[in-house]
Amino acid sequence: MSGDRAVLRLSLASLRAHRRRFAGTFLAVLLGVAFLGGTLVMGDTLRASFDTLFGNATSGTDAVVRGADAITTADDAAGTREPVATSLARAVERVDGVAAAEPDIQGAGQLVGKDGDGVAGKGPPTIAGNWITDPELAAYQLADGRAPRAPGEAVINRGAAKAGDLAIGDRTVLRTPDPVPITIVGIATFGGEDGMGQVTFTGLTQADAEKHLTARPGQAASIQVRADPGVSQRELAERLEPVLPDGVEAITGQQSAEENLDQISGTFLTMFTALLLVFAGIALLVATFSIHNTFAIVVTQRTRENALLRVLGAARRQVMAGALIEAAVVGLAASLAGLVGGVGLAAGLQALFPAVGFPFPEGDLVVSPPSLALPLAVGVVVCVASALPPALRAGRTAPLAALRESAVEHSGVSRTRVWAGAALGTAGVGTTVLAALPAFGDQPSIPLTGVGAVATLVAFVVLGPVAAALAVRALGGPLGALRGVTGALAARNALRSPRRTAATATALMIGVTVVSLFTVFAASLKATLNDTVSRTFAGDVAVSVPAFGGGGSGLSPGLAPALDRLPQVDTALGLGRGVAKVDGAGRELTVTDPAALSSVLNLGTVRGSLTDLGTSGLAVSAHEADRHGWRVGDTVPLAFTDGARQPYTVRAVYEEKDLAGDYVITRQAWAPHHAQDADTLVAVTFEDGVATADGQRAVQRVAADWGNPEVRTRDEWAASSAGGIDMMLTLVYALLALAVLIALLGIANTLTLAVHERTRELGLLRAVGQTRAQLRALVRWESLLVAALGTLGGLTLGGFLGWALVRAAVNSGQGTFALPPWHLGVVALVGVSAGALAALRPAHRAARLDVLRAIATE
Repeated sequence: MSGDRAVLRLSLASLRAHRRRFAGTFLAVLLGVAFLGGTLVMGDTLRASFDTLFGNATSGTDAVVRGADAITTADDAAGTREPVATSLARAVERVDGVAAAEPDIQGAGQLVGKDGDGVAGKGPPTIAGNWITDPELAAYQLADGRAPRAPGEAVINRGAAKAGDLAIGDRTVLRTPDPVPITIVGIATFGGEDGMGQVTFTGLTQADAEKHLTARPGQAASIQVRADPGVSQRELAERLEPVLPDGVEAITGQQSAEENLDQISGTFLTMFTALLLVFAGIALLVATFSIHNTFAIVVTQRTRENALLRVLGAARRQVMAGALIEAAVVGLAASLAGLVGGVGLAAGLQALFPAVGFPFPEGDLVVSPPSLALPLAVGVVVCVASALPPALRAGRTAPLAALRESAVEHSGVSRTRVWAGAALGTAGVGTTVLAALPAFGDQPSIPLTGVGAVATLVAFVVLGPVAAALAVRALGGPLGALRGVTGALAARNALRSPRRTAATATALMIGVTVVSLFTVFAASLKATLNDTVSRTFAGDVAVSVPAFGGGGSGLSPGLAPALDRLPQVDTALGLGRGVAKVDGAGRELTVTDPAALSSVLNLGTVRGSLTDLGTSGLAVSAHEADRHGWRVGDTVPLAFTDGARQPYTVRAVYEEKDLAGDYVITRQAWAPHHAQDADTLVAVTFEDGVATADGQRAVQRVAADWGNPEVRTRDEWAASSAGGIDMMLTLVYALLALAVLIALLGIANTLTLAVHERTRELGLLRAVGQTRAQLRALVRWESLLVAALGTLGGLTLGGFLGWALVRAAVNSGQGTFALPPWHLGVVALVGVSAGALAALRPAHRAARLDVLRAIATE
C-alpha cells in the first residue's frame, strides 16, 4: 500500500515538474469537453425555454377538437389533418364543463414589409389565422392596439413588426398567396415573447380568415376549448367525445402543446443537437491521437526513469498505474476547465443567436447534472484510454534499461499490424464499393456504405506507420534535393518514428477527411441540381419561391394565367403541391395542367396519355409504377385530408420524375380537396424569336403585382437552389475548425516534445556550424512533412468516401458525382499551411537552445 502511495506522490510530482509537456493534451481535452458540454447545456436551455414559452402561450387551452387522421409525408412529419366545421364550436360550448370554445383557423400568410419584401419565409413558417377573442384561449396576447373587428384589419406579432418595420396604422399586404390588403390595428406577443422564434403570425377576423385561408367557409383547423374551474383536461376531453362526429377527436391541451412543441422545437433541436454532438465526437476523436502521441513520447523519454523504479522494486502494475494517474489527473483538470468553458460557450451562443437572426426564446441558462457529468466522464475516459497503450508499454520497461544512456523508441511495424490493416482495408473498401454500386439488388445501401467507410478509416489508422514511412520517403526525396542537408535531416527526423509521425498526421487527416467529404458531397449536390434542371426543365425562365424554407405562402395560382397572356410567352404553367394517401401511405401530389406539362418539363418516355386525366385520372412516375406493379388502366385509391376517398385511374406513366414528382393530378381533381391553393413553381417558355432577357423583363413586370417572386433563367434557378448547400457547407467548416485546431495543437505538442527529446542532438548540430535559421527551417520542414502526410491522406480518404456516398445517391436517382479541384486545392493549401503554423513555437524554441547546455544534456 505504501508503494502505491509512493507511486501516486511520484506521479503528481512528475506532473508538477513537467507540466509544460502536457499543455497540448490539456488544451485538446479542454476544447473537446467544452464543445460537448456547451452543446448539451445549450440543448437543455433551449428545450426548457421553448417548454416555458409554449406553456405560457397555451396555458388557457384545456382541450383541442380536431380531425382524427393526419396525412404525413417525407417532407411534413406533422402531417395535414381534415378540417372541422366552425359550427361545431356551438355544440362544444353546450357540453357540461365547457367555459368557452372558439374555432382556430390557420393557413399560410406572408406579410410584406415596409421595403416591399416578404417578412421571413426562408425557413420558419409564416402563419395567418383568425384572431381568437377569448384571451385565455388565445396563444397570442395583445401588447398594443386592439383586436381586428372589420374586414381588412389585422394583428401581427411583435417580431414580425420589427422585422418588417411595421407599426399600428400601417397598410401592407398579406400574401395568402393571393395579395390581401390589410391595415395593422394591433401588435401581439406569444407567451410574453416577440413571437415563436422567427415564425410570423397575422390575426384576421374570422370572416376574413375563412375567406382567404380556407377552401370554403365554415371550416377550421381545430376548436380550442377552455374548461370550467374544477374540470380536469382529461375529464373535459372525455366529456367532448360523445358530441363529436366521426373522424373528429378531442385531445387535452397538454397533449396539443407537447405536439406543437415537438413540431416547432423538438425535431429541430434534436437534429441541431445531434449535429453538434457529431462534430464534438470528431473533435474528441482527433484529440485521442494527440493525447496518445504525447504520452507515447513521454513514456519513451522516461525509459530510464521507469527502469530505475523497477530496479528499486516497483512492480509493472505500479509503473503502469503511475502513467495512468498522470493521464487521469490531466484529463480531470482539463475536463473541469472544459465544463466551465462549455457553460460559457452555451451562454455566448444564447446571446449570439438573436444577433444573427435566430431569436430563440429568452430564459435562464439550464445546467442539468447529466450535462455536466457526461462531458466530465468523457474527457477523463478519452484521456485515460488514449494513454493506456503507452502506460502498458511503460509497465513492460525492463530494469536493465536503466543502464542505457538514452531512451530508445522501438518504431518498427509488425507483420501482424500490416496484415491486419491490409485485410481490414480490403474489407472496408470492398464493402463501401459494393454498397455504393450494389451488385445484389436495385438500390444501394447507405448504412452499409457507412459501415465500409468506418472500416476503411480504421484501416488507414492501422496502416498509418507503413504509409507514413512510404510517404515521407517519397516526399522527403525532393525535399532533400530542394533544401539540401536541412531538408534531408527533416525527412530523416520524420522517419525516425513512423508510429509517432503517423499518429500526429492521423489527427489532421481525420479533420481533412471530413472537410473533403462534405466538400465533395456539396459539389455533387450542386452538380445534381444543374443536371436535373438541364435534363428535365424545358422552360426559358422559372418563377419560384426561395428554395430554402418554402418561401412563405407560395405563388398565387392566378400568376400563371396572367403570364400566359403576355405576347412574349408561349406557355406559362403553374405547378402546385397537394397531399393524399396513396395505397395507404402519405404522398405529395403535383397539381397542374398535365396536358401542357410536356411543354415545360422533359418527362422522358410517356406511356398512355397526359391529355385526358380529367377529374378521375392520375399520372404516375415509372419509379412508383414499377414499385407497386401498376400499369396504365389500373385503379389506385386516393384518400384526401377532407376525408374524401376516391379511386383514380392510372392514365399515364412518365419516366423523368425529378421536377414532376411521383404523382400528377389536374387542378380540377384537386379543387374539391384543397385548403389553400398555391403554386411552388411557374415554368415559362417564350415565343420563337423572343430573347431570354426581354422575356424575363416582361415576366418580372407582371410578377411584381403578384408578390414579386424570383424570376430566373434556367441556369440562375439551378444556381439559386444551391444557396442552402453553401450555408450548410459554411456551418460544417465552422464546426470542423475545432477539430483542425486540436490537430494543430497535437502537431505543435509533438514537435515541442521532440525538440526536448533531441536537445543534445540539436546542440551538436549547432556546434558543427548549423545556424539558428537552419535549425528553425529543420523543425518547420519536419512539421510540413507531417502536415502534408495528414492532408494527402485526408484528401484521398475524403474523396473516396464522398464518391461512395454520392454514388449511393446516384443509384437512387438523387445525385451526380462531382470532384471540385479548386475547393480541394484550398483544403490542401490550408492543411499544409496549418503544419507550418504549428511549427512556429517549437522551431523558435529549438533555435534558442544554449549550445553548451544542449551538448551537456543527457
